[in-house]
Amino acid sequence: MTSATITREKKISRAATLWITQVVSGLLLIVILALHMISHHFVVEGGLRDYQQVLAYVQNPLVFVLELVFIVTATAHALIGVRAIILDIGLSEGAKRTLNWILAVIGVITLIYGAWLAIALQQL
Repeated sequence: MTSATITREKKISRAATLWITQVVSGLLLIVILALHMISHHFVVEGGLRDYQQVLAYVQNPLVFVLELVFIVTATAHALIGVRAIILDIGLSEGAKRTLNWILAVIGVITLIYGAWLAIALQQL
């Protein structure tokens, strides 16, 4: 096997992994959003939780973990999708590396902020 073949296989493997991650995160988002809609709109008298009810609801450890899973899943799904759209333009290898770094930084900042917000709400 030549080094060009190995490099091509790594790119295909990475693209396949990202595609599968995109699909799985999309399916997980459907489940999480369904749970969210049911818990916030269909089992609450009046059809919507007020601020105090939301704070009480988030105190449940299972709900807290579900919110964190939602943040991670939505962030990964969105950033992989944005990356795929931008790569359709046809970027150079250097531009692809830069794009990956920019999206990684955006992802980390988003996750830190989302986790901080979830923790802050739980502590109120």
